[in-house]
Amino acid sequence: MLEALSFPFFQRALLAGVLVSLLTGLLSPFVVQRRLSFLGDGLAHAAFAGVALGLFLRGEPLWFALPFTFLVAMAITFVKERTELSEDTAIGVFFALSVALGALFLSQARGYVGDAMGYLFGSLLAVGPQDLLAVGLLLLLALFLLPLWGPLAYATFDRELALSDRVPVAFHDYLLSGFIAVSLVLAVKVVGIILVAAFLVIPGATARLLAPTMALLTLLSLLLAALSTVLGLFLSFLLDWPSGASIVLFQAFLFGLAFVKTVFSGGK
Repeated sequence: MLEALSFPFFQRALLAGVLVSLLTGLLSPFVVQRRLSFLGDGLAHAAFAGVALGLFLRGEPLWFALPFTFLVAMAITFVKERTELSEDTAIGVFFALSVALGALFLSQARGYVGDAMGYLFGSLLAVGPQDLLAVGLLLLLALFLLPLWGPLAYATFDRELALSDRVPVAFHDYLLSGFIAVSLVLAVKVVGIILVAAFLVIPGATARLLAPTMALLTLLSLLLAALSTVLGLFLSFLLDWPSGASIVLFQAFLFGLAFVKTVFSGGK
């Protein structure tokens, strides 16, 4: 395993993976507690449409995926806030729209379809210095947003009470959706579009089985996300497996252990 650390591409992938896992591990408890798991899938498919648009226009795919996914996240939240439609319904509409646009753009990007495979399944070799810089800047931004963790947790457990206390719940919803969108896009190169939503769901779900409080849930989610990313990347290198699949399999393994513990300890 130490041999892997001597390769610059693996060092970059490991650092990017840990940074991304810290971002998504911080967001995962909110996604799980607010029942927003479908949002991860919807935004992952929006990222697919953005990547396909980038390939069609012969540009850097992630620079197109980033604003495209962010706008879709804002649109989903806007529709939810301004109509009687449920969030799942709004996500479903933009999910279908994104898949249709992605298929259309990819059909026109002749000669570049093979490049899309690297984004669909992730690749250790795809992580470059610019990706590291982008993830590092986003993590730095997340540190400035840490004071909002309390109000977000408050609204997560009792939205009506938070509204009565004049917490800007709608503004926080837009902020959370936008941050989830940007984090997902930056995770695409490590884990791939198909599996990136797992980063937002499995660490938080595993921690939810073990932690009795929101604070402990968040800390455990961060730890599990980082641990599964590090061990999953080493597994990927040793067995020559896709990096995204290796990480998600390890996340699922940890979830299985937590589930068994919960069942045998008499928890629901």
